[in-house]
Amino acid sequence: MSSPSSIRPTRLAAVLLTGVLALTACGGGQEESAAAATRTVTDAGGKAVQVPVTPAKVVALSEPTLDAALALGVKPIAVTAGRGQNGVSTYLAAQSGDAEVVATVAEPDLEKIAALAPDLILLDETVGAKRVTDKLEAIAPTVMTAKLNEDWRKAFTATADALGKKPDAEKWLADFDADVATAKSGLGDNAGAVTSVIRWQNGAPSVVGKGVGHVGSTLSALGLTRPTGQQGASSGHSEPISLEKLDTIDGDWIFFGALGDKAASQTAYEEAKKVPNFSKLKAEQDKHVIVIEGSAWNSSGGPVAAKTVLTDVTTALNSSS
Repeated sequence: MSSPSSIRPTRLAAVLLTGVLALTACGGGQEESAAAATRTVTDAGGKAVQVPVTPAKVVALSEPTLDAALALGVKPIAVTAGRGQNGVSTYLAAQSGDAEVVATVAEPDLEKIAALAPDLILLDETVGAKRVTDKLEAIAPTVMTAKLNEDWRKAFTATADALGKKPDAEKWLADFDADVATAKSGLGDNAGAVTSVIRWQNGAPSVVGKGVGHVGSTLSALGLTRPTGQQGASSGHSEPISLEKLDTIDGDWIFFGALGDKAASQTAYEEAKKVPNFSKLKAEQDKHVIVIEGSAWNSSGGPVAAKTVLTDVTTALNSSS
């Protein structure tokens, strides 16, 4: 005869199983039980990942995934520091609120992430966290949303899919395209203007925003052209230009930034104006050097960054046409 102590666990298991079955039945096929409230998404590498239907504790380990989440009204509990910054990218800082910084572009802090017990981790190939996805997967469902140099719109949609908000992303993009069309129609004399995008760092300029990223694609959609040296795909995130070739950064307009906020960009601009021949640039002489929020223009890209680019260009060019 079995002892009472051996019977109780069996009865307890039966009770628990009955409860789970009851919850599932009450859900009417809507997957209300904790075990069933997941769905499958395919990541950028073709891997199937089971993610929560409604993730509540999201960790975003790259600028694009953080940018996308915030654009969709999802506030991650933990985030990455911005490129070249100690904290969150300045253009996303206000929206991120008190989210904990648990990574840099170079690497994540696995212990901090694990301590937060997230239910979904998002990243892409723009960050060093891609090298430890196996360790991240041991903490929570992990979705690689985009390959390196992926079109920002596709990356945005993939992040939205992981968050269960793909229709919201599609609407956001449709609204953005409508705003681009409106802005383009108001360019007037600036239609087709030669537009240069420069980051000033260590006393010299670097070209940024080439190709089809959030900067290049937005400028192209507006019908704007780029200086000869800023056409085609980029060989890296930025391409340094020697001061001896300063004239190659010129254009009808120069959008001028630094890593960081607009104040950092203004400081860099004051420094640049002291460089020989900077005053000879056509854009400088025409007062067409526009100081920008560098963190948005120099980031890896996302919907909020793209909207910032559109707003900056529209404000500058439409007002002077």
